[in-house]
Amino acid sequence: MNQEISNQLKQNRDIQQNLKFLAENFSGKIVFSTSFGIEDQVITDAIFSQKLDAVEVFTLDTGRLFQETYATWDKTQIQYGQKIKAYYPDHQKLEKFIHENGINPFYESTNLRKQCCHIRKVEPLQRALNDVKVWITGVRAEHSPDRNALEILQWDEQYELYKYNPLLHWTTEEVKEYVAKKGVPYNILHDQGFVSIGCAPCTRALKIGEDFRAGRWWWEEASKKECGLHSS
Repeated sequence: MNQEISNQLKQNRDIQQNLKFLAENFSGKIVFSTSFGIEDQVITDAIFSQKLDAVEVFTLDTGRLFQETYATWDKTQIQYGQKIKAYYPDHQKLEKFIHENGINPFYESTNLRKQCCHIRKVEPLQRALNDVKVWITGVRAEHSPDRNALEILQWDEQYELYKYNPLLHWTTEEVKEYVAKKGVPYNILHDQGFVSIGCAPCTRALKIGEDFRAGRWWWEEASKKECGLHSS
């Protein structure tokens, strides 16, 4: 990535301008991974409303998502007239894992939970990122203390690509304001106390006073609450 593109992405806060600039000036494969959370919907709007065909939008369908998430997926495709590519778990590995460990083994140990995340999310992501040069994410620092060390644009050693986190320093209020102003469809679970929305068995609404990450894998220690998608 040349210095001009890098400077633009790091210094300009306007997400629409940045994504358009990236799409028009970067020659490698660019993708955006959405889980249909409210911040991801901001990025999806910026891509689809500008018809940035150079950016492929995809999602990881784990098979255990909330119905409200699937409804958001459907509404998004209808509103923008665009398709979102889906990647699914390897059925043989998933069938073997469930046969050996049961349908909900993630409640039993962190190790089994991480195995489940790896099969349902990490491996499909690896396929989705094949030959990709820039991976756009909806990661925000507010969602986890570990993410404060991240940069808006950084080299990802694990996947050997540039990771672009355009909303890293956006607040929840800024995200909500964008969605309301633009009329962007969003997951109604956000109105019911859900902040970070993942698989249905592993996500709950926050209680008053809890931090952002408390609703994910709530039965585990806070230090273990990552699924492996964003290890750096």
